[in-house]
Amino acid sequence: MISDGVEDEEKWLAAGIAGLQQNAFYMHRALDSNNLRDALKYSAQMLSELRTSKLSPHKYYELYMRAFDELRKLEMFFKEEARRGCSIIDLYELVQHAGNILPRLYLLCTVGSVYIKSKEAPAKDVLKDLVEMSRGIQNPVRGLFLRSYLSQVSRDKLPDIGSEYEGDADTVKDAVEFVLQNFTEMNKLWVRMQHQGPAREKEKREKERSELRDLVGKNLHVLSQIEGVDLDLYKDTVLPRVLEQVVNCKDELAQFYLMDCIIQVFPDEYHLQTLDVLLGAYPQLQPSVDIKTVLSQLMERLSNYAASSTEVLPEFLQVEAFSKLSNAIGKVIEAQVDMPIIGVVTLYSSLLKFTLHVHPDRLDYADQVLGSFVKKLSGKGKIQDSRATKQVVALLSAPLEKYNDIVTALKLTNYPRVLEFLDSGTNKVMATVIIQSIMKNTTHVLTAEKVEALFELIKGLIEDLDGPLNDEVDEEDFKEEQNSVARLIQMFSNDDSEEMFKIICTVKKHILNGGPKRLPFTVPPLVFSSLKLVRKLQAQEENPFGDDASTTPKKNFQLLTQTIEALLNVPAPELALRLYMQCAEAANDCDLEPVAYEFFTQAYILYEEEISDSKAQVTAIHLIVGTLQRMHVFGVENRDTLTHKATGYSAKLLKKADQCRAVYACAHLFWVDDQENMKDGERVLICLKRALRIANAAQQMSNATRGSTGSVALFVEILNKYLYFFEKGNPQITVASVQSLIELVTTELQSDSASAEPSVDAFFASTQRYIQFQKQKGGAVGERYEPIKA
Repeated sequence: MISDGVEDEEKWLAAGIAGLQQNAFYMHRALDSNNLRDALKYSAQMLSELRTSKLSPHKYYELYMRAFDELRKLEMFFKEEARRGCSIIDLYELVQHAGNILPRLYLLCTVGSVYIKSKEAPAKDVLKDLVEMSRGIQNPVRGLFLRSYLSQVSRDKLPDIGSEYEGDADTVKDAVEFVLQNFTEMNKLWVRMQHQGPAREKEKREKERSELRDLVGKNLHVLSQIEGVDLDLYKDTVLPRVLEQVVNCKDELAQFYLMDCIIQVFPDEYHLQTLDVLLGAYPQLQPSVDIKTVLSQLMERLSNYAASSTEVLPEFLQVEAFSKLSNAIGKVIEAQVDMPIIGVVTLYSSLLKFTLHVHPDRLDYADQVLGSFVKKLSGKGKIQDSRATKQVVALLSAPLEKYNDIVTALKLTNYPRVLEFLDSGTNKVMATVIIQSIMKNTTHVLTAEKVEALFELIKGLIEDLDGPLNDEVDEEDFKEEQNSVARLIQMFSNDDSEEMFKIICTVKKHILNGGPKRLPFTVPPLVFSSLKLVRKLQAQEENPFGDDASTTPKKNFQLLTQTIEALLNVPAPELALRLYMQCAEAANDCDLEPVAYEFFTQAYILYEEEISDSKAQVTAIHLIVGTLQRMHVFGVENRDTLTHKATGYSAKLLKKADQCRAVYACAHLFWVDDQENMKDGERVLICLKRALRIANAAQQMSNATRGSTGSVALFVEILNKYLYFFEKGNPQITVASVQSLIELVTTELQSDSASAEPSVDAFFASTQRYIQFQKQKGGAVGERYEPIKA
């Protein structure tokens, strides 16, 4: 059925074009022979093709454009006739004898154009005559195209200021009256289209009407181009007449399009000065009109106007633009009871952007917008519409983008109340936007009160709003979110130690409530922020450890202990052990022996009870040994206890190679360069000999199980340790012991049972080169190395 209709329409169009071209041919022939009567006859027959009612507007437009091209040629002929002395008044009378009204009016408009140009009659009289006679066509499509033609041929002949057709003082009003009258009639025809034809084709007709809207809108564009339309004329005549037509037509499509046209074609200054009148029309529009889009576009234009120059800002204050727009939005929402949430959000989002552009210094205005939004949505629960939630994110992002400072946004008391309308997923998105803003602008949050307010805004990332985390959460997304929170914690700082301690306590309160899964991400930055404060307190010249001080290293260490203990619920023993070691170093710097000892104790307990993986044990041992070696705060008894434990752990590792490396690392615990009371050469030698025995045992086991003595790498590593302590002046490490170890390695490398490893050969060769280099150095070091034969 549909395809048949399309084919029929194509046939009718082809027939119309054929008839038009045939008559146009005869018209041209008459024009060439200067036969005016035949030219008018065939032009009328040609234009009769436009009387068809069988074509859709789209197809009718094709036919109209062909006729339009021919009429331009006819107009040129009329101009030539007038130049040759033919009376244009007689011509104007002559074309009115055409048999049918539609061809007659097209010809009248064409001759009327020449008549105005000849200036034999005032332009206003001819235009008035044409616009009145055009009422003879009441078919919507034919009438719209006829009036569009009238508008087209007359637009450069309006009696405007500065125009060659300007007459007396009131001619601008006549020009405006002509365009307004044509606009009014065209709009009536356009609206009437919806009632033509059966109800089942309503959707098709609406589509056709949408295609024709520009024919109506061009009149408003012509109005905006009239030089004589100043603010007073616009305010007193143009806008009231246009709005009257818009409101009274009661048509959804027409009201939306025409309100949009008004905003787009007339100057921003005019909109600002007539804001009352323009906004007063919005609540009178049909409930189904998409007011949010039109009103948003108005606010966007006014925002851009305000941004264009600071000189125009006083005008906004003078007309009280903010309060008028705010009241208008309230009235529109009340008038449209069924307005969807997306509409409400869009309106307030646009109003907030307008406010931030025009009144950036008035935070109370911005807060008022957010408060009005909260009031309108109160009692409606979480927003479910995904488009609406995106708009809320845009609404909340606007202050961040404008001020580039979260601290300013925190002053908006209604900001967190808006967040309550978002679901947990969108809350996370908004929290991420806030954190990104802070990181981008390197904003430092300076007080505990502001940190508290900030955590209230980003609680979507630091706690589970919908109950415990489930397995559906994407791991990569979760890690990225928590890493962003970790980066945020580093942005909290204050030079005042007491305030910084309050900030740390506030952060601790929030992150410990965030659930065990988040702790491995959020605890480390908090710990390092606390340690930074500890070192700052320790560096102060005055006594920072006095009992009267409200913030002391001891209090910080108590807080750190509680914070790290929370990691055991995850569980994350390896991370907790690392943090205990960091805290022990800080306590060492503050000369707090009991505190440092306690941190080591907790680390040892973790090692014994929680860390069972062999690789994790190896890492932990080297971490413990490395930290303990740097400690100077311990007395003899405490140091011996901790050292004894560390060496014991080393000897109990699963793999012999790991045992060997951990044991020779323990040798460093008995020889610290810058502390004379911590140089026990004998115990260093004991550790190295034990490491050598373990290396021998590892080789024997390899020989028994694999048939080869395995790697010689351990012996080369131990040789390097011997050389280190030999060079440091350990009396227990003699030339003989070093020499025997070199010979042992050489023998093992030459042994048939040794597995060939180029890396080990290279390592040993490098060690030998080092010995030669030290010999060649001369001085005391050269003398020590001289007896060694490498």
